[in-house]
Amino acid sequence: MKTLITCAVFALTIAMSSTLFAQKGASSSTNLKIGFVDTEVILKQLPEALEGDKRIKDIVGKINDTLKTMNQQLTERYEKYQKQSAMMTAESKAQEETALKAMQQNMMMYQEEKLGQQGEVARIREQLIAPLREKISKGIQDVAKQEGLHFILDKANPGLLYAEEKFDITFTVLDKIKRGK
Repeated sequence: MKTLITCAVFALTIAMSSTLFAQKGASSSTNLKIGFVDTEVILKQLPEALEGDKRIKDIVGKINDTLKTMNQQLTERYEKYQKQSAMMTAESKAQEETALKAMQQNMMMYQEEKLGQQGEVARIREQLIAPLREKISKGIQDVAKQEGLHFILDKANPGLLYAEEKFDITFTVLDKIKRGK
């Protein structure tokens, strides 16, 4: 699947480049040079990434341990409630059911707060990854300029990581759309 997406991105890049070259005129003798990197391989070789990954795994492990404990407490209390419910008054049943619901909601809130998309782990991951992303991006730009590459694609997560500004046709497309032609 990744290979298929990579091929599609590559084909799209070639098609866009061909269109751009055709617009600039047939006399252009620039050879298009495209490279690719595997960011997963790069990340696996960077000590900072490995340390960050270990730190995140430790944090997630502690959170999962807490969630497991919370779940055990909820299960034990629910089982106790089921055993004693026949002997409880309606008022004490209602209080216990409310307490059980509150425990369950607290557990779900804790999980979302820690592991959700905007949770603690996501924030820590972003703090750790942002400098690595910048470092990798700078390395890619440096190598692209050094090797005379026009585009660099990512093999691991199909996408365009680098493109020379002269190939940006955003405003040409926008102008064409606005003119209706």
